[in-house]
Amino acid sequence: MIGAAHAGCFSMALSGDLVKAGFTPNYLTSATVHLERVEGKARITKIHLETKAEVPGIEKAAFLKIAEGTRLGCPVSVALASVEITLDAQLV
Repeated sequence: MIGAAHAGCFSMALSGDLVKAGFTPNYLTSATVHLERVEGKARITKIHLETKAEVPGIEKAAFLKIAEGTRLGCPVSVALASVEITLDAQLV
């Protein structure tokens, strides 16, 4: 459920950030949550976001900059700041 919430939040935030920059995105985002035993207790140790986007008119560098800013500023990312959050953002 945390992965779904994170993917959804990131997607909405990325869409908003791209629209603010003057682009109209179509994309799909998923989140993989890594659950491991730490000192004998189950802990979320990492979340990997993957987004594949079609964004007409955007250059790759601009897209990656916006996506990285979204990764850092998404409300769920901020709430989960103690967890490593990685991002693979691709233009398709």
